[in-house]
Amino acid sequence: MQTAWMAIATGCAIGGAVLDLRRRRIPNWLSYGGLATALTARLLWSGWRGMVDGLLGMLICAGLLLLFFLRGGMGGGDVKLMAAVGAWAGARGGLLVLQATALAGLLLALGLIWLRARTVETLRNALRLARFHFTTRLRPHPEWNLESPAALRLPYALAIALGAAYAWLAGPLGR
Repeated sequence: MQTAWMAIATGCAIGGAVLDLRRRRIPNWLSYGGLATALTARLLWSGWRGMVDGLLGMLICAGLLLLFFLRGGMGGGDVKLMAAVGAWAGARGGLLVLQATALAGLLLALGLIWLRARTVETLRNALRLARFHFTTRLRPHPEWNLESPAALRLPYALAIALGAAYAWLAGPLGR
């Protein structure tokens, strides 16, 4: 059944990626609908244990992204989409989705930086941002956040979709 849950998680993530790429928004109906459907399906299929596994997957997947959102480094739609994907994936699958998504996000971000020829500027700003966060206890930076017009914006739902697809395919292939 885990393979089926991961397939649905991947479909949800791909839907979010398509909408994020087209509209630069992930609609709440997709995120909240996916989350509610996942928890309900897990409850009906596997009982309370299945639903608890979905809740743990949601917390694992969305928890780390929530920290980035609270610091102004990520949009709320990405966090909500990741929560829905995690609810479908469950705890073990969610951990793999989170890891694969982080790697996909890193590679996509590096590609975007390279394509926009902003490597040196980005490295300099990353060091300044790290120093700022170290001295201010992770307060959001007043200039370098998603509200800044100069910020490079990566539709992170694409990374979520790539991470979910990897986790789905790695399950059967990893056995």
